[in-house]
Amino acid sequence: MTHLQTTAAQSLNIGGQLVSLERPLIMGILNVTPDSFFDGGLHHRVDLAVVKAEQLLQDGADIVDIGAYSSRPGAPLISSQEEMDRALPIIQMLHTKYPHAKLSIDTFRADVAEEAVKAGVHIINDVSGGTIDANMFATVSRLKVPYILMHMRGLPENMQELTEYDDIVVDVATFLGEKISELRALGVKDIILDPGFGFAKTIEQSHDLLRRVDALHYFGLPILGGISRKSMIYKKLGITPEESLPGTIALHTLLLSKGVQILRVHDVKETKQVVDLLF
Repeated sequence: MTHLQTTAAQSLNIGGQLVSLERPLIMGILNVTPDSFFDGGLHHRVDLAVVKAEQLLQDGADIVDIGAYSSRPGAPLISSQEEMDRALPIIQMLHTKYPHAKLSIDTFRADVAEEAVKAGVHIINDVSGGTIDANMFATVSRLKVPYILMHMRGLPENMQELTEYDDIVVDVATFLGEKISELRALGVKDIILDPGFGFAKTIEQSHDLLRRVDALHYFGLPILGGISRKSMIYKKLGITPEESLPGTIALHTLLLSKGVQILRVHDVKETKQVVDLLF
């Protein structure tokens, strides 16, 4: 326990194992796309992706989040088959080589999610919160895996045109509450909330949401914070994504102080140091 903990300790059933959230979890980002905003094209081959995943695990990642579709603002659409062709060989290799590693799939497509779970993934991370693929919630219910419910509007290619809100926190919470009800009605038990920093939100809105993110504890569910090297940091500071690690670490500390229990990060080693110091 620590003075920074603002919510009761919870747990998640990940791959049949009860995982405590009393100490925050670190989710390491493994982008296997050619066009992600920070590290696109660096790990798109199976061998390169496996080396990167090994490094994430060695550095202390509790979960490796595999993304084969860039969700950066303005990202172009790719087919489900292309997304699967990128992701599945890497998932299969990691599941074989590291059978105890906890893996998640970053996708908004139900068919990709299902094939990824069959290949060895334990968690579905849906940036659309079920708004793009109408089959996603039913698929999650059938697969009985934890589901990361994120707030976003529109598609990655047009989401930054959809940033009108009455109150960013109230509107995000209302969206999440409605989706939680739909998931509960389908019997989904393990739900993780992601407010979606930078997704259909201006830089100012993302920072307002960051300052008030603890309001989402109302739902009594784990909260994931994904702010690593995002434009809400580097554009606000007038620097590049490559220069934004100090700002990222500062905001990770703020997220932890507000009871956020999972951090989705590019820099696992540095984030682990923050968690080790505070918990």
